Amino acid sequence: MASVGKVMRAIRVLEFGKPEVLKLLTDVPVPSPVENQVLIRVHACGINPVDTYIRAGVYARKPNLPYTPGSDVSGVVEEVGNNVTCFKKGDRVFTRSTITGGYAEYTLAAEETVYPLPGKLSFKQGAAISVPYFTAYRALFQKAHGKPGEVVLVHGASGGVGIAACQIARAHGFRVFGTAGSQEGLNLVLQNGAHQVFNHRDQDYIEKIQEAAGGGGINVILEMLSNVNLSNDLKLLSVGGRVVIIGCRGSIEINPRDTMAKESSIIGVSLFSSSKEEWAEAGAALFGGMETGWLQPLIGPEYSLDKAVQAHEDIIQNTGATGKMIFVL
Repeated sequence: MASVGKVMRAIRVLEFGKPEVLKLLTDVPVPSPVENQVLIRVHACGINPVDTYIRAGVYARKPNLPYTPGSDVSGVVEEVGNNVTCFKKGDRVFTRSTITGGYAEYTLAAEETVYPLPGKLSFKQGAAISVPYFTAYRALFQKAHGKPGEVVLVHGASGGVGIAACQIARAHGFRVFGTAGSQEGLNLVLQNGAHQVFNHRDQDYIEKIQEAAGGGGINVILEMLSNVNLSNDLKLLSVGGRVVIIGCRGSIEINPRDTMAKESSIIGVSLFSSSKEEWAEAGAALFGGMETGWLQPLIGPEYSLDKAVQAHEDIIQNTGATGKMIFVL
């Protein structure tokens, strides 16, 4: 369904491939909400690594072509479907998913994927909540079953998920270690909850982490680049330690023996495998973080929609990630 006559600017992907397949169109019909749907005027939209995997056609779930990328938007409710009870025109909201794609001036979302955005957070911050914070929460609690008092290493802590993980872990009583690849990144990780930081470009950084952890080792490692770090991670773990795979860009050789004496676990995490109950649990926990103030998304590079190709090139090449990349409309 489309609103008669109203058009908008939106990124469209007509074929899977390199970043150049992202095309900015100016005459895309504005959709209309039906039943349980909410139409949102987009103020900002998060740019996630997973968007690039989907666009390239290498992700497990492929949308039907053509499509508009983007799941994490924030903005103002423009119109609601007949059965929507939780939102009304004018409400500030953010989403964890969209129906018609977030790289656009308007997007449709199912009511159950829309959340109120408290006034203390900006629209830019609202676009940086969903994938980073829900992923970090799922990894730490729903998959690793982390407990306050445990030592958590966030490997690649200066990106969107990493910053979220540091804030969540610190707020819940963990001892938090983080790695980054630049002094700027290390400072940001410290400012966002880490007790200690380590530069993963230093040759002896693994030894430094082992020393900081003491004899016990690391209880939980949240791993953003497992194809580089997994073998080292297994050596860092405590007895019963868990390494949670959040990001991977290829294969790696490991020695399974490294898991045996410590009875350690390698656990994959996929946000989109969450059950309805898990989404609700994480949403409630994160809303508590917004209300009490520990959930503070860190905004990284900002782009306009006409720079979508550049944004997709940057997010994969950006090794010294600092904060969440977003489109601002």
